[in-house]
Amino acid sequence: MTRSPAHGGRRREVFQAFLLLGLTSFGGPVAHLGYFRHEFVTRRHWLGQRDYADLVALCQFLPGPASSQVGFALGLLRAGPWGAALAWLAFTLPSALLLVAFALGASLFDGPVGAGLVHGLKVAAVAIVAQAVWGMAQGLCPDRRRAGIALAAVFSVVLVGGPLGQVMAILAGALAGLALCRRGGGDTPPAPLALPVSHRAGGLALVVFLLLLGGLPLLDLATASSTLDLLDAFYRAGALVFGGGHVVLPLLEAEVVQSGWVSPASFLAGYGAAQAVPGPLFTFAAYLGSVMGVGPGGLPGAALALVTIFVPGLLLLVAVMPFWETLRHRASAQSAMRGANAAVVGILGVALYDPLWTGVILGPEQFALALAGFLLLVRWQLPAWAVVALLAVSGVFIAP
Repeated sequence: MTRSPAHGGRRREVFQAFLLLGLTSFGGPVAHLGYFRHEFVTRRHWLGQRDYADLVALCQFLPGPASSQVGFALGLLRAGPWGAALAWLAFTLPSALLLVAFALGASLFDGPVGAGLVHGLKVAAVAIVAQAVWGMAQGLCPDRRRAGIALAAVFSVVLVGGPLGQVMAILAGALAGLALCRRGGGDTPPAPLALPVSHRAGGLALVVFLLLLGGLPLLDLATASSTLDLLDAFYRAGALVFGGGHVVLPLLEAEVVQSGWVSPASFLAGYGAAQAVPGPLFTFAAYLGSVMGVGPGGLPGAALALVTIFVPGLLLLVAVMPFWETLRHRASAQSAMRGANAAVVGILGVALYDPLWTGVILGPEQFALALAGFLLLVRWQLPAWAVVALLAVSGVFIAP
């Protein structure tokens, strides 16, 4: 069967778009969602804002790296299974390679100029997320009821904290949507998303997820293989984490530091490097796999750890997609999603403040630069990559 030029062109488009994002998306998972919204909703029009918010809400519910799951789904939507794989690879590979280079001794961000560039990139992430919160609030909180749900989500995340607060906020938002948002306020029913995942494929993905979760520990006990030790540790960490990158750190610390595979000093050094590179924080696994005392080590160990920690979250996403696409078209599900999407706006609003604002805006200079980036995006409508490049260079002159 020959490959159609249209499919080949879409795959190239997916790879190029996500490679650029993988090279420039600083700021963590919330910032990534802002970059994705700007690139694929506002600029490329791959899907509408409501569909994008539905994907974000779904991935917030699932274990695993939410931003990488959203990117995987966007690639699947645009160019099928190959598009999903290329989206994941292009978004993940840059930071993974940088962290492996760091593990091998290449210090890429030493000195005041490097530190200033990194800080400018983080300021750009503040502007990107602010634009995402602003745009999503206008589209997803158009009335008092949904604005109230978003505000309640803010209090839920602030008072409860952590991934539990986020999950509670979305659940409460969905329940509030069922009670308060049965009439869509002029909303049209969501258009079907052409996600090429059948119910059979979804069921198979769930079976594989469960088999690996239960089977890897048994195989490890039976064979005492150091490579299986690595696979079991990283698969379990990826399968049991809710809330994304930062939440996986204590799980990884328990697996690799307390077992003696990685020293505490090496673990903290790698974590610090992971904060200074773009892309998903889960690529910290590549660093650990390359320096661990078990498994093949080096590049083979990095590749095994990297793929293994992402696999469970992506399997779960594929498993629920066919059923989610059916449910989201029911009237009750649409009401729940209106409330859940409003809650997502509140969650992003909190994340804009902490950790982004509190960790990056350290003085009036950083505030002015972030405001300039926000206005360039919203009013001048410059592409995100141009704003990121401009603020990165500017960061050299204003770094604290």
